[in-house]
Amino acid sequence: MKLYDMEFSGNCYKIRLFCALLELSYETVPVDLLKGEHKTASFLAMNPRGQVPVLDDAGSIVWDSMAILVYLARKYGNEQWLPTEPEPLARVMQWLAVSENEILYGLARARAVARFNRPWDLAACQALGRSGLAVLEDHLRHKPWLAADHPTLADIACYPYVALAPEGGVTLDGFPSVGQWIARVQALPGYVGMPGL
Repeated sequence: MKLYDMEFSGNCYKIRLFCALLELSYETVPVDLLKGEHKTASFLAMNPRGQVPVLDDAGSIVWDSMAILVYLARKYGNEQWLPTEPEPLARVMQWLAVSENEILYGLARARAVARFNRPWDLAACQALGRSGLAVLEDHLRHKPWLAADHPTLADIACYPYVALAPEGGVTLDGFPSVGQWIARVQALPGYVGMPGL
């Protein structure tokens, strides 16, 4: 298994973290975005969107962090990570939607502006990120995990950019339940960190 990866990408980190939790071994293939390696013909043949991460599992190519998480959960995980029953599956999917909306367009983009000088409106991204954190905080006040009474793909998908929120100028001080959830994720057996965490 090969993971086409960029060390500072939260989306790539989701895959590294989930592989560690599943005890899956893989080869890392670094992709230098600054040199445009993600826009080469050979890379675009794997992912026409020209983005990392990309997973090559013995010739099965999967791109997009969410798709890769689902693939790994279904192929190598168990029902804990991605249920098949309608209601528990829907609960996971609800939080995957949050990870692709308030967290991505809010917290991840705020970090990209502050850290990598990307061209988005920092204040607007921070405001959207805080609204997502408020939803998380309200939920996590009463429950230890996002979609079940144990960790699921919902937690893995949401965790990186929430934990990295301070890099985008969004403090977690007003979200104590979110902070406790971050600590629970970091205490999972097999947990691996990334730069900034």
